[in-house]
Amino acid sequence: MDHTGRGWDGETLDLAAYLGRISYEGDLAPTVRTLRALQWAHAEAIPFENLEAALGHPVPLDLGALQDKMVRGERGGYCYEHTLLFAAVLERLGFGVTGLAARVRMGSDKLRAATHALLLVEVPGDEGRWICDVGFGEGVTEPIELVHGAESARNGRRFRLERLTAQEWVLRSARGVPVDDDWLDLHAFTLDPHYSADYVVINHYISTHPNSPFVGRPVARRPDAEVLYGLTGTALTARRADGTVEERLLEPAEVPKALDEVFGIRLGPADTAALVTRLT
Repeated sequence: MDHTGRGWDGETLDLAAYLGRISYEGDLAPTVRTLRALQWAHAEAIPFENLEAALGHPVPLDLGALQDKMVRGERGGYCYEHTLLFAAVLERLGFGVTGLAARVRMGSDKLRAATHALLLVEVPGDEGRWICDVGFGEGVTEPIELVHGAESARNGRRFRLERLTAQEWVLRSARGVPVDDDWLDLHAFTLDPHYSADYVVINHYISTHPNSPFVGRPVARRPDAEVLYGLTGTALTARRADGTVEERLLEPAEVPKALDEVFGIRLGPADTAALVTRLT
């Protein structure tokens, strides 16, 4: 067991329960093929959601709490929760795992704090280094090799990595029908290592500060084979690969049902009532 705080507690992971949660029965050898299959299964099964922060609850990041919530409790989480759970899985299977932090852009040039967590994964046998971004919530369902210009494309959703400087990389998303100059900057990151202790500090700001985009309103995302479903406040969206978006505004009382039926997120009675009250 790693007592230095530099590891991801993979040895304490309930691997069988996690694999059952994501309905994965494939190969577990630490290969690129396994990495791709695991990331897709994780993204499809475990939704992105911020409901603990939206309701004013603590967001613990220890592996035991993450497993209780996201694996046994069949809930989702946001970037720190997804990233730390997936890091433990990959470490347990024999991948090399380094935590990273990114500055969210979403098309803006404004310098923001590095508040997003993602992973740099090394595959044994010199099969390259890969960016795994399981917790961004924008449908990044495949690892992308850390090579300038590398792309991933699944179900019509395209992402590209580009090197901006000697230290900085950017992840971009194609907007609608692919054309060479129609890319949206999602976030920028460096390869400076980050650890669980770093994420705990950043998570405190994101889950409690009144200026955080995740405090006070529910946000959820879930990709399937054709559509990226989203919920922000009471706005329910379905975004297709061609860039078309269908949006419907829900009544506050309809939001818990949408969370259940669209995202697979089931709240208890007390949280359901609190969410409807907050939205009202």
